Amino acid sequence: MKNIILSILMVAVVILGFMYWDQKNAQKESLEENTALIKEQIRNVGKLVVTEGTFSQVYTYKNSKSFYFDILSARKKALIVVNAEVAVAYDLSKLDIEIDEEARRVIIKSIPKEEITINPNIKYYDVTQDYLNKFEAEDYNKIRERIEKGLRKKIDKSSLKSNAKNRLVSELQKIYILTSSMGWTLEYQNQTINKADKLEKLKL
Repeated sequence: MKNIILSILMVAVVILGFMYWDQKNAQKESLEENTALIKEQIRNVGKLVVTEGTFSQVYTYKNSKSFYFDILSARKKALIVVNAEVAVAYDLSKLDIEIDEEARRVIIKSIPKEEITINPNIKYYDVTQDYLNKFEAEDYNKIRERIEKGLRKKIDKSSLKSNAKNRLVSELQKIYILTSSMGWTLEYQNQTINKADKLEKLKL
């Protein structure tokens, strides 16, 4: 009788051990699958997000030089018309993300800064210049710098940067939706993202 009871207990221990091992193995496989899906989603998000716009501006450039104790002067001037193509981009392949499998956390450690590209098409009209004060390479460089500085101010006042940020947030929300659906948490700047729209309120 004792042998039968002992045998039953041994069989029960083996079955429970197998069930425990099977459960642990299933949990491990599930964790690996979830981690793989999250990594795949991050790879899909890791692309270049670009928002484009065009800006136009008209400038007047004037310059004069004085000679012989300001008795003589030489002038040059030009009317400059600029049509510029501008792009604001986020290279999400530079996202710094840590995956904590044990705690089921996805931590966004840093988000790349925006990259602004300006391609101005500059045309000169009504160009006049005196013999002693002609347009030189230095003038054109100064004009281009002035144009780009003015365009950056216009970009800051426009909706281009905010539109680019909205696209960035939209991509990051894809990571949140996936992690949330799997019971994982998404964190950024030591904050847990518990709502999709919370990303919009963070300093990105």
